[in-house]
Amino acid sequence: SFSLSQWSEVKVVLPYVLVGVVVILLYARPLNIMQLDEEQAQQLGINVERLKIVLLAAATLITAAAVSFVGTIGFVGIIIPHAVRLIWGADHRFLLPLSVLTGAIFLILADLIARTVLAPTEIPVGVITALCGAPFFLYLLRLHRPP
Repeated sequence: SFSLSQWSEVKVVLPYVLVGVVVILLYARPLNIMQLDEEQAQQLGINVERLKIVLLAAATLITAAAVSFVGTIGFVGIIIPHAVRLIWGADHRFLLPLSVLTGAIFLILADLIARTVLAPTEIPVGVITALCGAPFFLYLLRLHRPP
């Protein structure tokens, strides 16, 4: 659970997360263009290699900051964006902020379940996220399986 988390830790991690999120949000339109393919994106004026490096650096910054704060919470970064994409579509201008919001709500609910199911004992929140994430991940694999 997040019971050992302190607000002082948030103050340390927040600047790194905000920088990464702002960078990724600034590149939402080029990300939409990248959905076509790399060659078409280059033809439309996107510097694909630079975009990949910038976005990889921003995603790494966010991931490192988050993991240093709460540890590894499996499947959240995989299932939430895919679930949001299935519901709201693939436009990154909406997908990115909705994934953040949905991921936060999901983790709050997972933490609530982890604290209450076997109260007074707490289940690790990673167990709850894995129990939700594994079946959804298998569903995604079946959904995108070649015929």
